[in-house]
Amino acid sequence: SMSLRDLLFHGAAFVVIIAGLKAAAPLIVLFLLAIFLVVLAMPAHMGMLRRGVPPAIALLILVAFLAVVGGVMAHVLRLSMEDIYRKLPSYQVSLQEQVSVVTSWLTAHGVEVPNEIIRRTLSEKAPFQMVGNAITTFSKFLGRGFIVILIAAFMLMEATVLPAKLKSIPGVDDRSLDRFKQMLDNIRVYIGMKTVMSLLTGVLVGSGLFLLDVDNAVMLGILAFLLNYIPNIGSFMAGIPGVLLAFIQFGFGHGAVVLVMYVVVNVLVSNVIEPRYMGRGLGLSPMIIVMSLMFWAWVLGPVGMLLSIPLTMVLKIAMESMPETRGYALLLGGNPEARQGDDADQG
Repeated sequence: SMSLRDLLFHGAAFVVIIAGLKAAAPLIVLFLLAIFLVVLAMPAHMGMLRRGVPPAIALLILVAFLAVVGGVMAHVLRLSMEDIYRKLPSYQVSLQEQVSVVTSWLTAHGVEVPNEIIRRTLSEKAPFQMVGNAITTFSKFLGRGFIVILIAAFMLMEATVLPAKLKSIPGVDDRSLDRFKQMLDNIRVYIGMKTVMSLLTGVLVGSGLFLLDVDNAVMLGILAFLLNYIPNIGSFMAGIPGVLLAFIQFGFGHGAVVLVMYVVVNVLVSNVIEPRYMGRGLGLSPMIIVMSLMFWAWVLGPVGMLLSIPLTMVLKIAMESMPETRGYALLLGGNPEARQGDDADQG
């Protein structure tokens, strides 16, 4: 059993680690993103090596691929941001028109609407500044994107010799190595599947918005792809700008249609397709999701939110693979009753 002294000691250690993480957040975010890329690229890398592609060439192919995909996404996002920035004045005018349509309808149906407040809110310059800030933050982030790919490349070089290195450490037996491998495999499967599901969400949302004639459908699709890594809350966050844009462009009815489209896509992906392929055993409890979102966002900033659930998931998988910490993993998990069947399937 744990004495009070142990408890205080563990608590103090935890606080020191978190303070360190927070202080080094900009660096750590780069490393975490690189690890994320490595986990995704690893199967392709190993596959190429197995087929006899020279390591240097395999690495070049992967880095080129990552750079192209990242570059294209960045380019689309930047163009969309600038496009929105250009159209903001006209958006503001049509937003005022759409809101006055809604308010006059409400007034006609006997609902008292404080017009003055609405008018003052709508004439704010805040959205301009927000989009302007978003563009500058984004271009700063892009400069770092290449550093992330570079770190990922070095990690991939290391990853091929890592098993041999680990084996040569004294005190590492085959069993602990197998456990480590199993853990890495679980993490890779989780991140891989989550990425496929996010891509599916992004493509469906983007196509839906394109068919519904909403501006910047591609950007909103990319946003849906990125935010889908955050369960429950992410899809909601991704939906807000899409629904808002549809409302500004075409009014209330169109906004409602777009809202329904977002809901249908998310229910389809997260409730129908995801559980079938990912197993409910990989669930986290909703409370843990919200807490880890707030925690990682506080420690690592906005990117921490994107990485929060994968990070917490990785912690959970790591704890599950070690007998000493299995209890903690159960605490992080979803509803234990719902999991009984899954464990049987997975075993």
